[in-house]
Amino acid sequence: MKHFKSHTHARHTTATPSGSAPQYRQNYQTTQFHNTLAEQQQKAKRRKSLFALAVLVLVIISVTLVAISVSQCGSSSLRAVSVPEVETYVSPYNWDGMVEQDGRFTYSEDGEVKSQVGIDISELQGNIDWNAVAADGISFAMVRLGNRGYTEGGLFADANAQYNLDEAQAAGLACGAYFFSQATTVEEAREEADMALQQLNGRSLELPVAFDHESVAEANARANNLDRETLTQCALAFCERIEAGGYDVMIYGNRNDLLRYNLKELEGIPLWLAEYDQPHPTAQMDIVMWQFSGSGSVAGINTPVDMNLRFTDAL
Repeated sequence: MKHFKSHTHARHTTATPSGSAPQYRQNYQTTQFHNTLAEQQQKAKRRKSLFALAVLVLVIISVTLVAISVSQCGSSSLRAVSVPEVETYVSPYNWDGMVEQDGRFTYSEDGEVKSQVGIDISELQGNIDWNAVAADGISFAMVRLGNRGYTEGGLFADANAQYNLDEAQAAGLACGAYFFSQATTVEEAREEADMALQQLNGRSLELPVAFDHESVAEANARANNLDRETLTQCALAFCERIEAGGYDVMIYGNRNDLLRYNLKELEGIPLWLAEYDQPHPTAQMDIVMWQFSGSGSVAGINTPVDMNLRFTDAL
């Protein structure tokens, strides 16, 4: 911007008598100069204001452009690192069809019953009157074949396995079986499967043989801290050996037990879920059987017994 310097104004003299002080008069150009200077100063102020306004507009435009650019970059970055959407679990069952009556459940679809009530038992239930059990509306039984000790790891055959299988099938119940595992290696899991096969001795079963590996509420339980991969490999080893013996397989556990496995590696093996005090299963996993109570009452059995619901379209 142009800056105006101070000017020495021209002064004109008039003739004066000799020896008199000169008389000065203001030339008309001086006044004109003052007027011109004022106008120039006003113009300068206007130019300065316009310049400032132009600068402000440029700043606003620049800030806007930068904001848009940052926004676009940010969106691009977010898209680049965004987490894929987690697929929402959808149950294969419509739980509106679940009805509870007198402590037992029935599952129906379109008015058609698609379930059976059953029990799972061991020698702990003592001698069972299986005809009375069948008359009480029980359609199937899962019979324990044996177990591994959770401290020293010894193998034990269930003392009543043969009696329970013989009498339950004779009473018209569909039967499956399970083995309570505390295996810590693949080799131990195969040993357990071999004991189960010895107990079955070629017997025909209507339902699968289940691998039941649970955490035990004891500080010195041998298998409580088994890592996920080892546990998964134990389950696979047990199931492969049982299948080689000609039987279907299944894996049992509550939600926490089942989530200890790498379920993707066990894909294709049916799951038997234990979950109590619910109007229907709530675990987000596909199941074929639901153990809904650990304290059921059934005719012909003198102790509390585990109650189960089998989804007949699935198993």
